[in-house]
Amino acid sequence: MKLVLLGINHKTAPVEVRERLAIPASRLADATRTLLHHPGVREGMILSTCNRVELLTSQDGGDESQPANLLAFLHQYFALPPATVEPHLYEYREREAVRHLFRVASSLDSMVVGEPQILGQVKSAYTVAREVGAVQTELEGLLQRTFAVAKKVRHETQIGASSVSIASVAVELARKIFGSLDGKTVLLVGAGKMSELAARHLMEQGAAAVMVANRTHERAVHLAAQFAGTPVPFDQLYAQAAAADIVITSTGSSEPIFRREHGRQFLQARKNRPMFFIDIAVPRDVDPEMNRLEGIFVYDIDDLQSVAASNMAERSREAQAAEKIVSREVDRFQQRQQSLDAVGTVVALQNSAEEMRAAEMLRIRSRLAGLTDEQAAAVDALTRGLMKKFLHAPLSAVKQAAQEGDAETLEALRRSFRIDKDQEPGE
Repeated sequence: MKLVLLGINHKTAPVEVRERLAIPASRLADATRTLLHHPGVREGMILSTCNRVELLTSQDGGDESQPANLLAFLHQYFALPPATVEPHLYEYREREAVRHLFRVASSLDSMVVGEPQILGQVKSAYTVAREVGAVQTELEGLLQRTFAVAKKVRHETQIGASSVSIASVAVELARKIFGSLDGKTVLLVGAGKMSELAARHLMEQGAAAVMVANRTHERAVHLAAQFAGTPVPFDQLYAQAAAADIVITSTGSSEPIFRREHGRQFLQARKNRPMFFIDIAVPRDVDPEMNRLEGIFVYDIDDLQSVAASNMAERSREAQAAEKIVSREVDRFQQRQQSLDAVGTVVALQNSAEEMRAAEMLRIRSRLAGLTDEQAAAVDALTRGLMKKFLHAPLSAVKQAAQEGDAETLEALRRSFRIDKDQEPGE
């Protein structure tokens, strides 16, 4: 298997380049078919997400021709000039391609290390490629092993256990306070992008209703509509805030909007049911004194960032453990591939030797016509024995090279005996 992976990602290319190569789900099957029919490509898969576009291929032909073929595919399919793409590309081959694929699926190469979405995206790309016939024997084994490695990383490390974004940290803290977010009501005060994102995370985790209050009421109406929520006139904020279990506030006020006396009013109206404030504003919208009230929980932007940073540090430690798992699995995969290569080479070498022996026996058959059956059998056994002894040393070398993962020696032995990999059994 000649494995080549070519791609760009969030580390190598700005979004304006990535978006020009992005392939929507509706076009992924067509793009994969086109890749499969590109000269030199035997099997292929395309992974396209907001952060990366990668071509994974098993290829025919000489090593030097392969990068140009994949680069040509990018230029032709996307109609982009070379100067737009080439500075941002990375290429991996054989072992390093395997390592990269394992790391991607295990979320070690993601913008947020440990995020769970990437494995599902790789599986979706695999499903599409398999449906169009682009993934068969060679990439099938590699991708199945990739999924197993990603599962192993998730099972044996805590790489994805802690939240690392402000919005996801807010959800994590809210869940700790309430136990479950099912049926909870969220109030957005101010219409900032980060508070909107936090609200979306809360809704995804079960929050039932959203209210929006903003000094510009039209903006409140517009944002509330996105959540099928309720706009709240700003002058009714204090009257209606007690209905909210979670308040996310992000205004441009120079003074706190919520003070300790407001907290007392809310708790009284809520009959002391807890209330959670996520204060993303700078300057702060919530007076820190509110945190002294039993049943009121206030987290400001520094609190959230501190939790996120702590979680990121924990993920970094877990990522180190995950990298060790990936390295071990790359070694195991390569050893298995070398063993499979060795089996094919051994069989091919034995078949080649037997063909030569049989041809020679046929060539001199007329000269052996006077031999008895017993004598003919003895000659046949003699030639078989000689071939077996002759093959002993090279076959031992093939097996040893496979055990040691010595691909160069294995390839040199193939060339010495003029064995083409395409002629090996199973190819």
